[in-house]
Amino acid sequence: MNSNTTQIQSILKYTYGIVPIVAGLDKFTNILTDWTHYLAPSVIEILPFEASTFMMIVGVIEIVAGALVFYKVKEGAYLVMTWLIAIALTLLFTWHYVDVAVRDLVMAAGAFTLAKLLETNTDLED
Repeated sequence: MNSNTTQIQSILKYTYGIVPIVAGLDKFTNILTDWTHYLAPSVIEILPFEASTFMMIVGVIEIVAGALVFYKVKEGAYLVMTWLIAIALTLLFTWHYVDVAVRDLVMAAGAFTLAKLLETNTDLED
């Protein structure tokens, strides 16, 4: 096994494990930002509850996705990738925070890279 490949896999694993967990936890505290601002007004209008409650649900999903990266790396990477694409598409369709949408698509590409690394180097999985 190539040590560079192992190092890249480790960096990606910790990035896509820790970042979703931190972002998910922050949905409960809003220390990093007020996450409700990222919801399009049209989305807020159709919610059957407060935007902050919706963001807490999102937070739980992000925490689970990040944790999954640590326990089932490839599956977790695909889940994080899918989640980031879904967020980006929502932002692009509403033309709301397009810069964040682009950033999330770039991050999704990194999560995809981690999953593909694990598919081609099955000995890297844990």
